[in-house]
Amino acid sequence: MTYPASDPAALLSDIADRIARAARIAGRKVEEITLVAVSKTHPAERIAPLIAAGQRVFGENRVQEAAEKWPALRAAHPGIELHLVGQLQSNKAEDAVALFDCIHSLDRPSLVSALGKAMDKAGRQVPCFVQVNIGAEEQKGGCAIADLPALLAEARAAQIPVIGLMCVPPLGIEPAPFFALTDKLAADHGLAGRSMGMSDDFETAIMLGATHIRVGSALFGARG
Repeated sequence: MTYPASDPAALLSDIADRIARAARIAGRKVEEITLVAVSKTHPAERIAPLIAAGQRVFGENRVQEAAEKWPALRAAHPGIELHLVGQLQSNKAEDAVALFDCIHSLDRPSLVSALGKAMDKAGRQVPCFVQVNIGAEEQKGGCAIADLPALLAEARAAQIPVIGLMCVPPLGIEPAPFFALTDKLAADHGLAGRSMGMSDDFETAIMLGATHIRVGSALFGARG
């Protein structure tokens, strides 16, 4: 079902209903699933109505864009939780630690080092997901599956709070096997969080263990 962008409450309600239905089918509690509304490229005037409709967790892809939009929005709407869901450059680690409440894209040793130093300097521990290149795609970010144990060990040694794994399955391929593999890898490494599933496949992700779903176009429509 599609609603116009002018009716954010209806859009949010529809997504909430779909989350609840998928959770029920999977025998899970809906409270286990966090909806991250991905507001990348959308201006503050498109975001504020969703906040008014009750959404409190948002995701951005770029540090600079988030720094431009969110300080004023958060000042006007206390209680917002902001997640970085896009790739992070090591030289933006300090900015990311200052701005975000969760980072979904820890994927390499150099970023472990940068984030560890930034968190120490800020006195702020930001929960992170390790992004896994679950489809072994050369053009896509993420830690290779074979490198995951070493990266997790480095992150823990740097006292970075790793709460789970994140994946982006390859386009045009049934995502369920990739979600299932991410779920297994997280379980094997004692991690509770699974950031997986987007607008087109979040119900499948929920059935396969997702704790955080990253939904953009189903809430905002076409990108601004």
